[in-house]
Amino acid sequence: MDDAGTIDLDAPKTHLTGDDTPVDRINGDYLNSSPGPGLKIDGDFSGPARFFNRELSWVSFNWRVLEEARNPDVPLLERLRMLSISGSNLDEFFTVRVAGLRQQVSEGFFRPSQDGLTPGQQLAKINDDVKRLIVAQQACWAELYGELHAAGINLVARGEFSEQDRRVLKKEFDNNIFPILSPLAVDPAHPFPFIASGGLTLAVQLKERRKRRQLQALLPIPQPLDRFVILPDGPNGQIRRALLEDVILEFIGTLFPDYVLRGHCIFRPLRDSDLEVEEEAIDLVREFETALKRRRRGEVIQLTVSSDGPEQLTQKIFEALAMAESDVNVVDGIVGISDLMGLIIDHRRELLWPSFQPRTPERVQDFDGDIFSAIQQKDMLLHHPYESFDIVVRFLQQAARDPNVVAIKQTLYRTSNQSPIVEALCEAAENGKSVTALVELKARFDEAANIRQSRRLETAGVIVVYGFLNLKTHAKISTVVRREEDRLVTYTHFGTGNYHPITAKVYTDLSLFTCDPRLGRGATKIFNYISGYARPEGLEHLSVSPVFLKEYLLELIENEIRVTKAGKPGAIWAKMNSIIEPDVIDALYRASCAGVQISLVIRGICGIRPGIAGLSENIRVKSIVGRFLEHSRIMCFGTGHGLPSPRARVFMSSADWMGRNLHFRVETLVEIRNSTVHAQIMSQIMAANLADQANSWVLLPDGTYVRHAGEDGDRMFSCHRFFLENPSLSGRGSVGAKDVPALTHSR
Repeated sequence: MDDAGTIDLDAPKTHLTGDDTPVDRINGDYLNSSPGPGLKIDGDFSGPARFFNRELSWVSFNWRVLEEARNPDVPLLERLRMLSISGSNLDEFFTVRVAGLRQQVSEGFFRPSQDGLTPGQQLAKINDDVKRLIVAQQACWAELYGELHAAGINLVARGEFSEQDRRVLKKEFDNNIFPILSPLAVDPAHPFPFIASGGLTLAVQLKERRKRRQLQALLPIPQPLDRFVILPDGPNGQIRRALLEDVILEFIGTLFPDYVLRGHCIFRPLRDSDLEVEEEAIDLVREFETALKRRRRGEVIQLTVSSDGPEQLTQKIFEALAMAESDVNVVDGIVGISDLMGLIIDHRRELLWPSFQPRTPERVQDFDGDIFSAIQQKDMLLHHPYESFDIVVRFLQQAARDPNVVAIKQTLYRTSNQSPIVEALCEAAENGKSVTALVELKARFDEAANIRQSRRLETAGVIVVYGFLNLKTHAKISTVVRREEDRLVTYTHFGTGNYHPITAKVYTDLSLFTCDPRLGRGATKIFNYISGYARPEGLEHLSVSPVFLKEYLLELIENEIRVTKAGKPGAIWAKMNSIIEPDVIDALYRASCAGVQISLVIRGICGIRPGIAGLSENIRVKSIVGRFLEHSRIMCFGTGHGLPSPRARVFMSSADWMGRNLHFRVETLVEIRNSTVHAQIMSQIMAANLADQANSWVLLPDGTYVRHAGEDGDRMFSCHRFFLENPSLSGRGSVGAKDVPALTHSR
């Protein structure tokens, strides 16, 4: 950025900017401020330059995750957790996105993405940024390693084992490690073995004691083994752990009695995780089982190797896995950053976020736990994880046991292994109710688990359907049909998150419960569309992709343009995980040029370039990265009344604004008609996200993100802390909303 306030778009892009960034550009409080006048930047923004690259935007998001691991305001073990998450995020990025780009290059596909970069150009830029990211991860680990030691959590190196440590570790090795290790010699008689994606392998170079013969061998480390082995506590109560590979090396003589260790390294390959499924698959479940086996043997996309290996040994690994030097990351630290999750010690509560108990809606308590009666009174919204996901589980459990319930329909995209949702559906079927479950086999990395769940459901008598072969069913819907007097009443649950009790503890999501017959009919039509291909016509206050949703969104944006041109205040608030769909972005650019005020909270991938005069001066974007993973999708349109307004149109959705969601997935967009839920979503949840400062990163026109700059000593507003400390509007029941703090709902 030069003194004139313009930005050099060809300058190297990093995840942070320098101190010369204008102060008004790093104000994360979007609720109490307005978009700036826009920067005048040289360039042709009528072409591809108006979009940010999807893949590079994702890498930028993972930089922000890593920054949380460096954030001194975050408890130590939570910082370690964020470092681990940055590692697992990067693993998935390589096995999915980078693998796809590599395949395009190998097949001679040179068509540029919407931002103008060919697959090869994208790979080159990704490689540069990711290598810096990996170095930064290791530097962060080195810093956290020292802080853990100071806090009394010690990772003891192999050369530091005491005699007592060796006795304890020898017993652990003999009883629980040695029996499941399989040493594999590598020589002309023993070809290099197959190593699964993400498989950690110890490679050793040995020399025979008497004959001096050289031996190279591999020790694949079985996944059931914990990466960190427990050592006796230190004299002052220090918690002590040892790396599993160090324990194996300490007792390598047990595995190779006649040899002496001369060198070693750790390596970990990542493979292409894509699934190829035949379009005319007769049995979809069996086809997916076959495809999962093929995935295990996908091409190696990336290799990480420790820096301490002998050159002869590492070259053997590179050649065997057919890895170019540019695709190898040699690290001086720990291989497998994602494994650091195993060092989080639950009983060191002072090093973790303070625990909290999710709230149960008072209205459910008013009706002695009868969720149907609570919903009958009026629509109810839960905001997870601040409000208990257990209500969703109890909704289905109550339905399973209620003699008046005649039918249940449920979508399952991801859920836990021992899922109480699945158990409730099975119980309902066993109790003679008509139960239909849509199980999405194409939920990436959960395919095998979903196959197991589908078989469990079928055994109990549930009708299991798998939807479309070429579409993923990502919508989160549950319907319960209940006989009440002389009629059938449909109770419907719409969610923005998965029916997964574990992730519901850390993902922020919305759950809407309603017995509005219009939404019940709409949900039933969507189920009929999934199971019988019946096009869902005549939906009321509900839209579905890939049939109508994108066109509906574009019409909502165009309406804001119309009211603005008519002299009324046009405004859009939106919150989601990602925005990349070009038609939607271009519609937002048109709205900005017309004067519509647009505030976006986009956690991850963002293809929109904000704050450019003549293109997007009325658009501002920020990302919230903090204690909880922002996952809910919310849209608010002012309709000529500005925002917030009781006359605004408010929606919740399962869909991000991406091509895959709008064209290749079954998704829902639900309009909120109940006034209390309307106020809760717009004037409490969305307003708090816009007002957030503590967790906010502001996106600049050049693609860099900058933390909100608070004054020294200020306690910046945190939306996560706000929701933990304050009750929600919906579900208050007889308690009333008097103690609900006013963000904007009193206006």
